[in-house]
Amino acid sequence: MNGARLKEVLSGGGAVHGTMVNCLRDPRLAAIFGQLGFDFVVLDTEHSPNDRGAVADAAAAYLAAGVCPVVRVPTTAPAGVIMALDGGAHGVMVPYCETPDEVRAAVTAARLRPLKGAFLERVLAGGALPNDETREYLARRNRNVVVFIGIESVPAVERLEAILDAGAAAGGVDALMIGPNDLSVSLGVPEQYDHPRYVEAVEHIVRAAEARGVAAGPQCMTAEQAALWRGNGARFMLLSSDWRALAEGYRPILARLRGDPDPAGAITKPA
Repeated sequence: MNGARLKEVLSGGGAVHGTMVNCLRDPRLAAIFGQLGFDFVVLDTEHSPNDRGAVADAAAAYLAAGVCPVVRVPTTAPAGVIMALDGGAHGVMVPYCETPDEVRAAVTAARLRPLKGAFLERVLAGGALPNDETREYLARRNRNVVVFIGIESVPAVERLEAILDAGAAAGGVDALMIGPNDLSVSLGVPEQYDHPRYVEAVEHIVRAAEARGVAAGPQCMTAEQAALWRGNGARFMLLSSDWRALAEGYRPILARLRGDPDPAGAITKPA
C-alpha cells in the first residue's frame, strides 16, 4: 500500500492498521510486516536513534513489501518533515503537536514540498503560490504524502478544534495519533489506560476528529485495547511496536519453560 491508497481508505471512512518500528537496520523485517498484512508502519526517529540513511533504506524496503512507510519525525519543525519525505517516506507522523501554528507549518511543509524558505513563509502568512501550474505540480509530486498529527497532551486536547481547523486549512490531516503514555501522564493518570479521565479524553478526540472526517485513535499495546477503541469509532489503529511484540511473544514461552505461571514485570523499551 502506498500513501495515495492509504489516504483513499481513510478519506472513504475505512480503518487502517499499522505498527511502530524502532529497529530499522535489518530490511528483511519489512517482508514479515508485509506478510502480516499491515497497511503502514511508523518508522521512529523521535525516541529511537535512527539516522537518515537507516530511515531511507527502511522506507524503500517497506514500500517494496507493500507497506506504506511513515516516519515519526523528532519534532514539529517543518525541516524534519521535509527531510523525512525526501528520504523516501510516504508520510510523516508529527509528534506532540499543541498549537494550530505547529500543525499549520508541518502540514504545509508536507503538502507543498519542495517549497521552502521565503516562499514557504509567504504561504504560511496567507500568501498564494506563484501560479496554477505550480499548484498542480506540487499536488502531483505530493500525491502519496500522508500526514498524521500526534495529540498527546492536555493543551492539545483543549485546542483540538483549532488544531483540526489549522490542519484542514493547510491541505488536510489524514489522521490523529493519540499518544497514550504522554497523554495519560499529562492527565495525571500515568499509564492508567482504563482511568475515566483518559477514556473521556480519547473518546472526545475520536469523536471530534470523526466529525471532521479525520480518522483518530490511540496507539494500542494489547488486542483488548485495540478491540475496545475500534468498537468506539477509532479508525487509525497503531498496534504495539516491533520491540514490544518481540518481548511479549517470548514472555509466555519462557514463562512456561521455567514453570512461572504468572510472569510479571513491565517490559521497557531498550535504550
